[in-house]
Amino acid sequence: MARRPTWLARVLSCALAAGTLLATAACSDDGGEDGSRVPGVTASQVAGKQQTPSPAATLSEGGARTALITEADIEDDWTQVKETEVQNWHDSLLIGRVDVSDFLTAKAQAADCQRLLDSLFDDDLLGRPSGVSALRGFTQGDSRLLYQVASYDRTDPQESLNWMAGLPQECDEFTVTDGRDQRTVQVVDASLPKVGDAREGLRVTVRGPIGGTEATLTLDVAAVRVGNNAITVTAGGLDGDEQDSTGQAARLGTQRLEDVLAGRTPAASPN
Repeated sequence: MARRPTWLARVLSCALAAGTLLATAACSDDGGEDGSRVPGVTASQVAGKQQTPSPAATLSEGGARTALITEADIEDDWTQVKETEVQNWHDSLLIGRVDVSDFLTAKAQAADCQRLLDSLFDDDLLGRPSGVSALRGFTQGDSRLLYQVASYDRTDPQESLNWMAGLPQECDEFTVTDGRDQRTVQVVDASLPKVGDAREGLRVTVRGPIGGTEATLTLDVAAVRVGNNAITVTAGGLDGDEQDSTGQAARLGTQRLEDVLAGRTPAASPN
């Protein structure tokens, strides 16, 4: 998974030429029909209850690209951008050090929250893929959506999903500073369609100054595991709510990945 940033990242670091973006994750398997979380149920517990684990199919480089979603797979007016542009996406609002004093268990919780910010900035929410990977980026107004497909054949994406499941409790609200400005970060659960073998969803909100002006960055993040493979979606920006597009990308993208792994040609994207 090449390091291609989030995007708003230079949010004004490139004189407003930049953008906020992305990196990704999904709502844990819960027990609710709508995919909402059931209190006390963890991603690891849910994973153990999956009825039919996906076969350990190997994802090829061509298969990863075939599994990528298109503009037609997501709602609204998203426009696909060149891959070279996606690789320059970063979000400066995510840069900074977590204030350890915000946490009861200090270093342990602070480390998890720092990992979240760093992985969103670096677009590797589930860790560096050990196998092939492919990505595609889309823009809509001042929002960005990054979609990634990757193989974790020598690592365990479920461990990262378990980590994500605890973030709304461990990192519900904290502060971060870049040495000059201080920002407030909030992390909450986000529901996802019941797809894949396991999933986690988050909404991350960062509030603070950019170039002397107060701004709010909202990122909807989804991660879905299919066997040892996974998709991640990170969507948002200063415009805010992209939960619907994130959910649709996760739903249709998971189906495309499952088709590719089963040796089928993914169905044409909906109009």
